[in-house]
Amino acid sequence: MILKKYFVYAALSLTVFSCTAKQEISYMKDIESVALENSIINSRSTLQPGDQMIITVTAKDMDVVKPFNQNYSSTATVAQYSAAAGNAQFQQVPSSGPTYTVDLDNNIIFPQIGKINTKNENVESFRLKVADLISSYVKNPIVDIKLINFKVSVLGEVNKPGTYVIPDGNSTILGALGMAGDLTAFGLRNNVLIVRTVDGQMTKDRIDLTSAQFINSPYYYLKQNDIIYVQPNSNREKSARIDPNIGLYISVASVIASITLGILAFTRN
Repeated sequence: MILKKYFVYAALSLTVFSCTAKQEISYMKDIESVALENSIINSRSTLQPGDQMIITVTAKDMDVVKPFNQNYSSTATVAQYSAAAGNAQFQQVPSSGPTYTVDLDNNIIFPQIGKINTKNENVESFRLKVADLISSYVKNPIVDIKLINFKVSVLGEVNKPGTYVIPDGNSTILGALGMAGDLTAFGLRNNVLIVRTVDGQMTKDRIDLTSAQFINSPYYYLKQNDIIYVQPNSNREKSARIDPNIGLYISVASVIASITLGILAFTRN
């Protein structure tokens, strides 16, 4: 009877600890209680100096829009991401068209129009701006814009650290962590650092992935050249401080001790 009682206690304890461990590594435990409306405000990244765009203009009469499709570039290579077998993979896909680079003054030089300022514009708002300017010359122009060098870096305790190119220029911190293979078991999920540079100003913030509140953060939607750093937990830091050769030292000490004991035993005899 006593043995049965202890068995029940042990089972209950195991259940409690299992639930606690699962709770600590879960993302967004309180997502149902968080309003998502505010996140839309931050969902679009503004264009920054150095951004490269392919801008193409089409219309019913393609001859009319030819002057706006000058500065035709050689074929550019864009990374397209797709999920396969649970892993984030990517393949290089050629994409060609007139390529424009945003200069240090946030301008591009566009055929027939001249300078067009991109400051405080995202891809969609800038597309509408270019279409409106071209509409002074062409009726109902269709403008398509693609970012070809939007990238973020994911470092620290993730399975695939590195720099990732995002073709559509629209990604969240969860999307980037997914491309990096998710956090390792040693990554701190409640203290993820985001470093961002906008208009030459560097800012940073720390995100708690275990709370759904972070989806309302301005750092939830990523910007050009964002850096995500996942800090290691205390267990990883302790293991990093241990000399990797400690096993070798113990083995050598054991051999020396064995030889010494053998010599002492021999001399006594």
